[in-house]
Amino acid sequence: MRKSSINIFCAAISSLLLLSGCVKEAVQTLPQREWELVWSDDFTGTAGTSPDNAKWSFDIGTGINGWGNSELQYYTNRPSNAQKDGSGNLVITARSESYAGSGFTSARIKTKNLFEQSYGRFEARIKTPTGPGLWPAFWMLGSNIDATPWPQCGEIDIMEQRGQEPFITHGSVHGPGYSGANAKTKAYALANGRFDTDYHIYAIEWGENYIDYFVDNFLYQRITPDDVTGQWVYDHPFFIILNVAVGGNFVGFPTTGTPFPQSMYVDYVRVYKEK
Repeated sequence: MRKSSINIFCAAISSLLLLSGCVKEAVQTLPQREWELVWSDDFTGTAGTSPDNAKWSFDIGTGINGWGNSELQYYTNRPSNAQKDGSGNLVITARSESYAGSGFTSARIKTKNLFEQSYGRFEARIKTPTGPGLWPAFWMLGSNIDATPWPQCGEIDIMEQRGQEPFITHGSVHGPGYSGANAKTKAYALANGRFDTDYHIYAIEWGENYIDYFVDNFLYQRITPDDVTGQWVYDHPFFIILNVAVGGNFVGFPTTGTPFPQSMYVDYVRVYKEK
C-alpha cells in the first residue's frame, strides 16, 4: 500500500550493494500537477489467460547477445511465463528450465505500436521477485527505435531492481553520451521493508524539461537537460515495457541460492496526461 515518508539512501553500484550514506536533500517540493487518465490496464480476467493483445505484445527469444545485456533467459509468450492470476494481477514468472537452448525462461511485454505517449505520468503498482541474478523492470523506449537505434531513441527506466538487493530500486535514463554503465541514475532504498514482500507504486512524471521519479508518491529524483552529459532525447512518444530478466550485466548470474520460479506481480499500469 502507499507509504508517504520513506528515507532515501545512496547505493554503491556493485553486485553486493553497500549503502554508503544518507541522501539529505528531498529533491524538490512535491510538484502540484493535475492529471487525466488516458490509458490503463488493471489485468482483470480469468486466471491463466494472457495479457490483453489489444494493449500488449510479446518480445520472443533471446535477442542479440541477451538483448544487449548478456541476459540468460528465453522470452516466451506462454501462460507459464506471463498470465493473469484471476485476482487482478499480471504475473510474469522467471523459470529455471531448458528451453530453446537457454537455461531459463521469462516474459517481456510491451505496448509498442499499440500505445505510445510523450509526456505525462506513467505509473504501475508492482511486487517484485527476489534472488541473486533476477532483474525485474518497468521501463520505456522511444517509439522511434526502429529508425533511430538505442540509445539515440532514448530509454527511461522507471523501476529496475537487482534481486539480490530487495530493498533498493533504481531510476535511470539512457541517451546518446550517457548509456549503459554511464546512464544518469539514482538508487532509492527503503528504510524498513522490502520491495518483494509488498506492492509499491513506481512512477515518473515527465515534461518537456524534466523527468521526476517517485516511489509510493515520494519524489526521490529529478532529471533535467542540464543533468545529462549528452543530448536530451525525451521529446517524442515512448512505449512501455514490463519484464523479468535472468542474469545480465546489471545483476550478474543466478546462484544456487536463487529460488525458482520467481514472479513479478503487476496490479495495474496507468498513464495520465496533464490537464
